Amino acid sequence: MLITEEKDDELDDDAKKEEIEKAMLTKLSNNIEINKNSNLKKKEKRSKNIQEKAETFASIVVSIVNGLSPFLGGLVPLIPFFFVPVAYFSTFIISFSIILVCIISLGVFLGVVSKESILKYIIQMVFAFVLTLIISIFLLG
Repeated sequence: MLITEEKDDELDDDAKKEEIEKAMLTKLSNNIEINKNSNLKKKEKRSKNIQEKAETFASIVVSIVNGLSPFLGGLVPLIPFFFVPVAYFSTFIISFSIILVCIISLGVFLGVVSKESILKYIIQMVFAFVLTLIISIFLLG
């Protein structure tokens, strides 16, 4: 996620006026002028308020979580493969068991958070796991 500020010198006065009118949904009077230099100075001097700081912080946290979660989610099932020199069928079974435990934990978490049936969410998650496993087996041959 990226937070950027639009530069004032990229738009001419008429384009800025049109953008402001679109945002305000009203026409501006002709005696209003948009001064590039005063707007730039105000932006440089103005410090961020608490809402802007919170938005920046939240976007950084969301970016980290969205990047780290798939990495860790893909790394955890690979743990058994790091401890064996040659991967046998039992290594795959252990890996799928780890995934199944994570899936069941996710079902329990969803059931608790939604305050609905935990068993329903566990069944849905296990069904999705089995369906994904079957599709993977057919695609990999």
